[in-house]
Amino acid sequence: MANGISYALEFERPILDLEKKIADLKALSRGNSDFVNEIAKLEKKSKRLQSEIFSDLSRWQIVQLSRHPARPYFLDYARMLFSDFFELAGDRSFGEDRSIVGGFARLDGEPVLLLGHQKGRSTKENVARNFGMPRPEGYRKAHRLMRLAERLGRPVITFVDTPGAYPGIGAEERGQAEAIAANLELMCGLSTPIVSVVIGEGGSGGALAIGVGNRVLMMEYSIYSVISPEACSSILYRDASKAEKAAESLKLTARDLLALKVIDEIIREPLGGAHRDPQAAAQQVGSALRKHLSALRGMPGDALIEDRYRKFRAIGVFSGR
Repeated sequence: MANGISYALEFERPILDLEKKIADLKALSRGNSDFVNEIAKLEKKSKRLQSEIFSDLSRWQIVQLSRHPARPYFLDYARMLFSDFFELAGDRSFGEDRSIVGGFARLDGEPVLLLGHQKGRSTKENVARNFGMPRPEGYRKAHRLMRLAERLGRPVITFVDTPGAYPGIGAEERGQAEAIAANLELMCGLSTPIVSVVIGEGGSGGALAIGVGNRVLMMEYSIYSVISPEACSSILYRDASKAEKAAESLKLTARDLLALKVIDEIIREPLGGAHRDPQAAAQQVGSALRKHLSALRGMPGDALIEDRYRKFRAIGVFSGR
């Protein structure tokens, strides 16, 4: 496939088919000038087609894009944006959970703590990463590292990308809800800057457990919701096939959440999505992180806590009778 992408969503297929024709024509031409005009026409048509398709995506199509298997994951951004990343493992209580990765790194030479959900590319890696669904030990590891970052005066940057916390019996027995609640409590009172970026799926409390930031940003084609469209449709309509209808009701896109003032900024993605040009996507993320960290770094600890408190207290509308 064009651009090395071997997986295509249904609405992407016309673009990839056209790009394949362009690639085939370039291979046939071998420098022959007779094909230059035809190739230029097809390339222009391809860009126009991409603009048309991506200017009018439905919420369900954005859900599909947020889960695209070629989309950059947390460790891809860590590699492209940061230097000297040193991973730290274990919760010092039960074990290691590879669905949350954390450690110290440098952004433009400045030390920061990185935390993020991590999915796998292959079936084997997805099993090892539990498909990006953390267990309690993953959240307790994040808790341990955020406390360490506060002691060292390091800003915390989190990358959110999970369908949700793992709902298995073992996770519940080991205190899944308590581990998430402890993280929410800690992040509310952490005296160091926190910037959270939703890069793919932001699923329920599993996402929020590392998402209580002074600034919450979302990639253009990411989602953030209290429940997945599939689970929502199963509950509301007793029919998981109505996920598309549920997605429209949930208002889970970056545009929706900016309008509702749940997030602070939408990070624009390359035309066609972050998976089409991961490096360009990373540059956009880096620019947003630098801007917000620069604004937060000069604030004292108590001001950061107050800023975070006011941000989350202002979300939503409450009316009493």
